[in-house]
This record gives sequence, structure tokens and C-alpha cells, in this order.
Amino acid sequence: MTGAVDGGGVVDGVRIRSFDVADTEPVVELWRSAGLVVPWNDPYRDIERKLAVQPELFLVGESDGAVVATAMIGYDGHRGWVNYLAVDLERRGERLGALLMAEAERLLTERGCPKLNLQVRSTNTGVIEFYRSLGYRVDEVVSLGKRLVPDAPAGVIPPDSRR
Repeated sequence: MTGAVDGGGVVDGVRIRSFDVADTEPVVELWRSAGLVVPWNDPYRDIERKLAVQPELFLVGESDGAVVATAMIGYDGHRGWVNYLAVDLERRGERLGALLMAEAERLLTERGCPKLNLQVRSTNTGVIEFYRSLGYRVDEVVSLGKRLVPDAPAGVIPPDSRR
């Protein structure tokens, strides 16, 4: 991958664009295959929530009409965040994740964002190394969370180490 985006947002046949509601099922399928969906986070609700706040920062990578990558970006005025970065298993190694992260950084920089944060499960060492290769480092912080709106079906309790 050359990494050069043309005027239409296309890199080596992959078009980066904002999410469209018609992308819902392919996006959820991609997230499931990438292992990003857990019982206590309903992906459909997460999509609805994102479409209510900064929907232009919900990106998909499309190739030949198929969704092959996603990134859900947010900016709260203090920090930027990336969630649901996913790349189709058959397209890994083509630098699509790096392409989406570069686009996330560009969009956040345009908005004046001074720092981008993201969370990776500590057991996902391959993904941690991917982000390190892009210049990210592990911050010496503890990530805390509190579920305000339950998504999980009754009886499903997220482990303390998950969000």
C-alpha cells in the first residue's frame, strides 16, 4: 500500500468514507469476525449512539462495494478516541488499519485535538504492537469504567477487566 489518498479518499482501491446506515449489517459482521463484540456491548446500540454524536467521525473502508475496515472516532474537546478499529481478516497486512488511524489523526488534528487515546485489552499483544508501530505508547494510567446504560442481556455480567 502506498498510503497516498487521492482526492476522492481512495487508497489502493479502498475508499475511506463516513458510515451509512446501509453499512450496519456488514459492519457488525466485521466486528464479530474481528472479535470486537462482547455480550455486554450491543453493537447495534453502539452504532445508534455514534450516529447521534459526531456521525461524520464513524469511518468505513470500502473495496469493491464491501466494507473491509472500520474506525469509530470521537473528540470531546480534550482528547480524541478511537474505538472499533477493525480490518477484514483476509485484508490484514495491507496497512488498512494504519490508513484508518492516519485518517483519524488527520480528522482530530483538524479539530484541534491535542492527544489521541485508545484502549486495547491487555491480552491483545498483537494489536498493542500494531499501535506501537504507529508511534503510540502505553500510558502509565489505569482505565476505569462504569456502565451507565446496560446493554447486556439479563444475567450477563462483564468481567472486571473488560469494558
